[in-house]
Amino acid sequence: MSNLFEQLKGKVCGKNKRIVFPEGLDERILAAAGRLSKENVVQPILIGDKEEIAKKAEQAGADVSQCDIVDPNGYERFEEMVRQFVERRKGKATEEDARKILLDENYFGTMLVYMGEADGLVSGAAHSTADTVRPALQIIKTKEGVKKTSGVFIMVRGEEKYVFADCAINIAPDANDLAEIAVESGVTAELFDIDPRVAMLSFSTKGSAKSPETEKVAEALQLAKEKNPQLVIDGEFQFDAAIVPSVAKKKAPDAVIQGDANVFIFPSLEAGNIGYKIAQRLGNFEAVGPILQGLNKPVNDLSRGCSAEDVYNLAIITALQAVGK
Repeated sequence: MSNLFEQLKGKVCGKNKRIVFPEGLDERILAAAGRLSKENVVQPILIGDKEEIAKKAEQAGADVSQCDIVDPNGYERFEEMVRQFVERRKGKATEEDARKILLDENYFGTMLVYMGEADGLVSGAAHSTADTVRPALQIIKTKEGVKKTSGVFIMVRGEEKYVFADCAINIAPDANDLAEIAVESGVTAELFDIDPRVAMLSFSTKGSAKSPETEKVAEALQLAKEKNPQLVIDGEFQFDAAIVPSVAKKKAPDAVIQGDANVFIFPSLEAGNIGYKIAQRLGNFEAVGPILQGLNKPVNDLSRGCSAEDVYNLAIITALQAVGK
């Protein structure tokens, strides 16, 4: 485990945050859940048939005896869950629809979070991102003042830590979307003990080029300042002007950010995804994430190629988000 996760683990150990794992029969989930419960990092809730989970855990050599196991088919609050789901969906589902939908482990697990039976959810080891995120958007929903969720990576190399966003969710964010992403990324940065200094990125620095794309970023900057006047944020910047003091001095001598940014807001998913992968592959940064932000309660998505260690780490991050609230 990296030094970063040792530090984060220390923040959540003993807090008894309840994290739902809808994919209760996945061996990677079982291994991580057993370790999380044994080390008192979080209280795992596994979704599925108790006998099947116990059998699978034994086969995998995972000790889940300290984990909670909840079977949708025998859940004592199921009818209450049905009623709350129908109310939450506001006419988009009948009770009959809800009874079928809530047998899906991701919907069921998300409702446990919504009803306060859990503090966060981790899924995606055996499901697509859409299967994980859709229930969260329909049930947990975004925070007041936030229209869309977004995905950030914490880029780590030794003692260096940076936030890159949005690298996972919004393909073509408009100015308001970018402003929301900037503000929420500042919140996420603080969870990781990063004092946010936010740079709005573009191919232009402070008006050096004019186009609809650069104007969008400039507008986003003003909107972000209105949303959070205390946030240290500036732009638009080319990346070198945001990260290299000598370049900032030449290109943007009057900017608030003087080559010392640590939160980078990319103008599109295309740019963000390419950017974090370049840092990861050529710069030897560890890419921690994607971490979903902007929701009322934390829900995070695993890669289907994840390891048990990845599950363990994302559970720690999810618990950290829950503690932060």
